[in-house]
Amino acid sequence: MLCLFDLDGTLIDSEIGILGCVRHALTQLGVAHPAEMRHWIGPPLRHSFAPLLDHDHDRIEQAVEHYHERFHTIGWQEHTVYPGIDAMIERLQAAGHTLAVVTSKPERHARPIIEHLPFGSAFSRLYGPDPSSPHSEKATMIAAALSDFGAEPTQAVMIGDRHFDIDGAVANRVQGIGVLWGFGSQAELEKAGAHALARDPEHLAQLLAA
Repeated sequence: MLCLFDLDGTLIDSEIGILGCVRHALTQLGVAHPAEMRHWIGPPLRHSFAPLLDHDHDRIEQAVEHYHERFHTIGWQEHTVYPGIDAMIERLQAAGHTLAVVTSKPERHARPIIEHLPFGSAFSRLYGPDPSSPHSEKATMIAAALSDFGAEPTQAVMIGDRHFDIDGAVANRVQGIGVLWGFGSQAELEKAGAHALARDPEHLAQLLAA
């Protein structure tokens, strides 16, 4: 089985790093920080910055650049691995599954995170969107993974915590498994058409074994 994993909210809790970079970008532009920011984790940055910046293309691009500046130096280190993820990854490897990461985070930001994870070497490939893209591109990246690994949709599964992950899976006729320990809600994942929901990493390993 080809197991495609989202990164933020699925393998790692990156809330501190992501929101720290969002606040930094808004501060640089003199924009007040919203009271609630958790929903920023998952969607493409430009999508989230747009309403706060009156959909001004130039200011949005400035905000994204400020975000990337801080993330490149500090933000990428500001995360923790969810409890039980390492044991789950080890179990999937032992069972002979092929693992890869499909993330909305640009590859240049995701790669150092993956390389520093204790189980980072378990992932055969990393898929991330072009930094200039305003879209999540999960569907496109999942399609690329199926092609690269020569896998049929029935031989693959996409695992993530937001509807973007499940949307990408559905678009490719791949089973999408939603995880309930991340930044999305059960209602969001069910509405998107998740094939199954995992309570915790151990439950996820059981679902994949079945």
